Amino acid sequence: MTRIFLMLVACLSMGANLSAESFTLPLYPTGGIPNYRDAGEAEEHVRDGILRIGRVQTPTIEVFLPDPSKATGEAIVICPGGGYWILAYELEGTEIARWWAERGVAGVVLKYRLPTSKAQIEPRLSPLMDAQRALRLVRHQAEDWRINPNRVGIMGFSAGGHLAATASVHYDNGNPDAADPIEQQSSRPDFSMLVYPVISFSGEFSHVGSRRALLGEIPDTELVHHYSAEKNITPDTPPAVLVHARDDAGVPIANSHAYAEALWATGVAAEIHAFDEGGHGFGAALDDPVLGSWLPRCAEWLNNRSS
Repeated sequence: MTRIFLMLVACLSMGANLSAESFTLPLYPTGGIPNYRDAGEAEEHVRDGILRIGRVQTPTIEVFLPDPSKATGEAIVICPGGGYWILAYELEGTEIARWWAERGVAGVVLKYRLPTSKAQIEPRLSPLMDAQRALRLVRHQAEDWRINPNRVGIMGFSAGGHLAATASVHYDNGNPDAADPIEQQSSRPDFSMLVYPVISFSGEFSHVGSRRALLGEIPDTELVHHYSAEKNITPDTPPAVLVHARDDAGVPIANSHAYAEALWATGVAAEIHAFDEGGHGFGAALDDPVLGSWLPRCAEWLNNRSS
């Protein structure tokens, strides 16, 4: 990591403590993005009711810190969905982060690279690299941001839920010999929140579109297994709360059931909140008195786990 990048991180984090507004940090130092090549692409921002971001070139985190008087010490890295083609950045990102920050939890929205961009050398690797880096970066900034480094979780929606689940089963403890202090941090989430998540890339309920975007048309059997989170759970996998609607025609609720049942079978705590109606992609659903209860339920789950 360059000295300039360290200074940028320090200055922005100091400023954030003085303001309720969000601030944005690059995940990597300038010129240091792994698995990246300049393919002449430009990042796309399309607003059609919601903001959709495509062809991400520079992965970032947008950080919403709570008022210090409300801070619980917890942080959540939030992965918007979009089938690994785009990011539903506001619906499943900033709106959610603001909700958490108002309740004392730091909300960190991850703008991760998408495998459908030509800028990715090995397309399937970039999303997980970015999720792991975001978890490390939050832990690295824990003292400045008043965060307990042992209370850093991950949340994801749809394909972002697949990314969050993948980060929950494939992680490391950091490299203590790394020159970059951020890389010395663990990438293991302490908990996960998965909202109408894609979980499996195999079986009758797999989400073919996300699998194709991440792994290609005819993926290797070992890769399909590696990216089917329910097949990679261990006793050290973090506990999870899952949210899904039974009438979800885009990503069947069987995905959430498969993950929860695999956690239970391994002795890891899991909780499912299933709604009769809601379909796919409902976001916070704050205007719905029934469906909109899912965020408060997740907050209660998190509070119970930390008490």
